[in-house]
Amino acid sequence: MIGMKRIFTILFMLAATVCLGQEQRKIYTLQECLQEGIENNYSLKIQRNREIVSSNNATLGNAGFLPSLDASARYSGSAQDNETKLRDTREIVEENGIFNQTIDAGLNLNWTIFEGFNVTSTYSKLKELQAQGELETRIALENLIASITAEYYNYIQQRIRLKNFRYAVALSKERLRIVEQRYRIGNFSGLDYQQARVDFNSDSSAFMRQQETVQSSAIALNELMARENLNRRIAVADTSIEVDKTLTFAQLMDAMEADNATLLHARRESHIAELDYRITASHTYPYLRLNAGYGYTLNKYNKGANYHRGSLGADFGLTLGINIFDGNNARRERRNAQLNIENARLEQTNTEQAVKADLYNIWHAYENNLEILELEKENLVTAKLNHEIAMERYMLGDLSGIEMREAQKSLLDAEERLISVEYQTKLCEISLLQISGDASNYLK
Repeated sequence: MIGMKRIFTILFMLAATVCLGQEQRKIYTLQECLQEGIENNYSLKIQRNREIVSSNNATLGNAGFLPSLDASARYSGSAQDNETKLRDTREIVEENGIFNQTIDAGLNLNWTIFEGFNVTSTYSKLKELQAQGELETRIALENLIASITAEYYNYIQQRIRLKNFRYAVALSKERLRIVEQRYRIGNFSGLDYQQARVDFNSDSSAFMRQQETVQSSAIALNELMARENLNRRIAVADTSIEVDKTLTFAQLMDAMEADNATLLHARRESHIAELDYRITASHTYPYLRLNAGYGYTLNKYNKGANYHRGSLGADFGLTLGINIFDGNNARRERRNAQLNIENARLEQTNTEQAVKADLYNIWHAYENNLEILELEKENLVTAKLNHEIAMERYMLGDLSGIEMREAQKSLLDAEERLISVEYQTKLCEISLLQISGDASNYLK
């Protein structure tokens, strides 16, 4: 029995180890990073709660459509000593310890039936604010998608750089080995050996600094995904940066004008300003209000012919009124509201211009980077070929250490320029899709 328990314990520990290993080896695609970030990101959660608040506020009752109904109860009493002097007889009549009580209970209804279209305008504004909340959540979501996508590919970029630095260290180490061997047999001078040692140390230092950069990018990606352990290493599925070369300016422009969240937000701000003007203008209209009540009143008397008296009944009334003069406040509010409409329209036009300018600038950068990308690919092929030739000549002793280092540096520079332009082009692609309202395309 003990042996079986031990076997089960060992099997359980092995299973747990395998599960833990699988957890540690989980490889994230871009879509998985985005899904985890959308689910857990704290800023997005805050904005979603704000959206719920604006949705909760968009009700008929909050706009004033519905009446208010109050239930109330009241108890009051009085204790008095009365002294009365009769006119005819001059007799003084004293009544001490008079204690009267009153109990009221009832329902009160108040309803503004008409107030110059204030209620309908307020309800429309609340619905617009609800739509604004949805748009603001969408903007926050698109910003998060763009940020995670950019950091995901930055992480890939930094890992490729790390690979290139590792390769540079390997080249420098091999060169140091060759120089050391030839130095010992007298083919190379001590200066060549010392220079090879300096270059190897320099490349090793650059490799170590790049490790730190990779870790910083991983921390930034973990933070955007709201992972509990920010310092945890993350494995990603992609090993290169693939750029979408199929984007067209005309489609991006049409999509931007129809679906850009920032533009839609500015347009709704203009509509809200118009509704504010209607609400302000409603103050100069007549108003009609209904009030009604139903209740029971009980009076108890300590003195007199009546011991108590109760009454049960209803009361109601209509109030029709209009403000004649309010110190010109209504006129001032209407003027300010009109100016707010003008400002909102100007803000909308300014936003449209700014978004279009961003689209033009990023599109030109995108096109330019695509051309540079092809040139850098050609440069890398040439640099690799030059490095191979230089290495062959170096092995034969026909090339100096400085010239070999230059060939190696030329190769590393070509690799660096290529990965840099790939990432910059990817950033342009991300920005173009975000401006056109299609950032969610990365979720597919």
